[in-house]
Amino acid sequence: MKDGRKPWLKSYDENVPERIDVPDLSLKDLFLKSMHDFKDQAAYHYQGAEFTFGDLLEQSGRFAAALQKNGVAPGNVVAVNLPNTPQYLIAMVGALRAGCVVSGLAPLLTPDEMAFQLNDSGARVLITLDMLYEAKVKAITDKVPKTEFVLVTGPMDFLPGAGSQPTIEPLADKEIASFTAFLADGSCDPASVELRQGDNCFIQYTGGTTGTPKGAILSHGNMVSNIHQTAAWVHTERGRGCWLSAFPMFHVAGLFVACFTVGMGQAQVLIPDPRNLELVTNGIKAHRPSSIGNVPSLAFMLLADETFKKLGFSHLDYWLSGAAPFPVEGIAGLEAVIGEGKLVELWGMTETSPMVTINPLRGTKKPGSVGLPLPNTEVRVVDLDEGTTEVPMGEEGELIVCGPQVMRGYLNKPEETQKALRGHGGRVWMHTGDVGRMDEQGYVYVVDRAKDMIIVGGYKVYSSEVEDKFYQHPVVGACALVGLPNPDRPDSETVKLVVQKSESYPDKPDDEIASELIAFAREKMAPYKVPKIVEFVEAIPMTSVGKIDKKSLRNQVR
Repeated sequence: MKDGRKPWLKSYDENVPERIDVPDLSLKDLFLKSMHDFKDQAAYHYQGAEFTFGDLLEQSGRFAAALQKNGVAPGNVVAVNLPNTPQYLIAMVGALRAGCVVSGLAPLLTPDEMAFQLNDSGARVLITLDMLYEAKVKAITDKVPKTEFVLVTGPMDFLPGAGSQPTIEPLADKEIASFTAFLADGSCDPASVELRQGDNCFIQYTGGTTGTPKGAILSHGNMVSNIHQTAAWVHTERGRGCWLSAFPMFHVAGLFVACFTVGMGQAQVLIPDPRNLELVTNGIKAHRPSSIGNVPSLAFMLLADETFKKLGFSHLDYWLSGAAPFPVEGIAGLEAVIGEGKLVELWGMTETSPMVTINPLRGTKKPGSVGLPLPNTEVRVVDLDEGTTEVPMGEEGELIVCGPQVMRGYLNKPEETQKALRGHGGRVWMHTGDVGRMDEQGYVYVVDRAKDMIIVGGYKVYSSEVEDKFYQHPVVGACALVGLPNPDRPDSETVKLVVQKSESYPDKPDDEIASELIAFAREKMAPYKVPKIVEFVEAIPMTSVGKIDKKSLRNQVR
């Protein structure tokens, strides 16, 4: 917007302000306020058991005190290598109460990937599952010299009637203990630690889909700001509401849900295995959440489940969808079950804590759009090559973001930080690497990741745009478009379409279906966008958070 306009403001829901006042609190103090204010209310539900904010206050206090007793100092990193369990919340809140920095470590990482993140973050403490300890941690004990304490827990340890902990085999040069025994060693009244909004809070690693993962440094102010920006957008009342989300907490989306619910005094239904549809449907039926947040792929899995489709959703205010584009053709199918207008698409990234744009809760939602910039946030669309000049409204370019939720930088990567955080007009802008556009009403459309854009004979092919077209064909249950090197033209790529067939499609030979899809594409899109290769797979490979794993697809040899 070269004239300084903010066209998105006219599209805001009533009572959503352009700017909000963010309280000058650390995330730790925001958590403490909720835990004291709502002591007797449910903080989380897990496997049929309920835990109150008073329980979280006591258990996180014991964890913080145990860290302090063992010499873990403010600023030290605590790595949490767990699915969504009570222990994750206890460790996260307790570590912050001790002034530590928390880093999520995905359970699906290989041992070498785990070692990289532990060494890069400098984590002194690792909390892991018993099965991961046996399968992975023991294999890297001599590769992670900075990690001094390893705390081991089982997924059922905090349920009523849980059995005793199994014997944990010791490791050389490491302090090894069960998580429950470590808590028992601490009092419920840790020493108070003063934290400011500029202090480091989380080190969240990017997915590493194109190279070595980068640790985004998020401050207390980043997360507190993003919580209040989102709360203003969805009209959250402290102490009321219940969330159900299958986003894993080691991923920034699940981390945000965890921080939002604790910070706002809301309950959360913990889903340790997002692929367990019975767990999800039972959680919805038992706890009637007011808010649900998931990736599109889980929504489609649920829509194929008859139990899900028979659930009532009168209790649901909104279903947030993020981390991947929601195919336009699928929106009507989901809303036929959950209620018209309840699907709310959003856009964010690890580096922005993560929320940047979101569709209006009550107002106009534009299919295919990721919505409007949140309060206190600006989004611009700039030239893809030069990176500073704004493109005309409606044209495509790189999306850049300015706001209080933007990270401090990448850990140990000054050059990458300089590339991502750039000064324009006296302010710092996050260059997202996402290709998008903005319409006259201020709605943002993410066309593609810059790294997923395919170049064919000098023409740009945006994979998400082409995928969206293919979702209109009944054979496509899921699909992904990738570019492969063209041996005949080094400056060009070959377009490949990978298809997971829908269950309802008639059983035809793959070559006939491929011909049908190519013919369909020729009718719907420009010739350079039409795939040269069509491959069918049993299941599209996904990352641990439900995004299509395009790195894996590009690496596969047909």
